[in-house]
Amino acid sequence: MISKFKNLLEKRAFGVCSYLGRKMGIASARVRIYFIYISFVALGSPIIFYLFVAFWLNVRDYIRRKRNMLWE
Repeated sequence: MISKFKNLLEKRAFGVCSYLGRKMGIASARVRIYFIYISFVALGSPIIFYLFVAFWLNVRDYIRRKRNMLWE
């Protein structure tokens, strides 16, 4: 039960960090730690960037799903 919750949380809440980690070629755990450290130093302003990227990824996935349905 706990592992299912952990997998759900990592997939939904940390999708941004996983995406950025894959694009930059570093571990997603390191990206998460950088977000935490930068948030403390910059008083939470990286959270705005995180939310923007999360919104952008959701829109991109929505568009891809729509495009695939169109070609089926």
